[in-house]
Amino acid sequence: MARSRAVVIVAVLAAASALGWWLGRARHSTAVQSRAVVVRAVDGDTIKVREAGGRVETVRLLGVDTPEVHHPTKPVQCFGPEAAAFTAARLTGRPVRLEDDVERHDRYGRRLAYVIVDGRRFDDELLRLGYARLLVIAPNGSHARTMLDEELEARRAGRGLWGAC
Repeated sequence: MARSRAVVIVAVLAAASALGWWLGRARHSTAVQSRAVVVRAVDGDTIKVREAGGRVETVRLLGVDTPEVHHPTKPVQCFGPEAAAFTAARLTGRPVRLEDDVERHDRYGRRLAYVIVDGRRFDDELLRLGYARLLVIAPNGSHARTMLDEELEARRAGRGLWGAC
């Protein structure tokens, strides 16, 4: 009797785990994506893109915060110019996909998106190379766990701002 009860419990847990995995995969596979071309980098975590209809939109990259270079009340921060230059060199003129999360715009009217270039999230690249810190503002956090791992590895290795600032 106890053995059959244990089998049922294991089966229920396995089914619940599989359902959770499937729902997580379904959420990511239904993420809205659009195509655009990067016109210019405003700074390390903000870009301007031209969408298919020709409209130019400001995009704030999700999950990252690069040091400031153009803030109205803050001085240029350590590693800010390097982060801005990296984003400009890596993205300007490139076709990208913009992946939405829960909230599509911030209070300033900027589009909030993960930026995918060459099939990979550029946001993660900023973290991995030490150009940015992780910044998750709820409810937009669908990639937060992976992105945290990227930042922690950059910190351990002393890459970018983690070694310079």
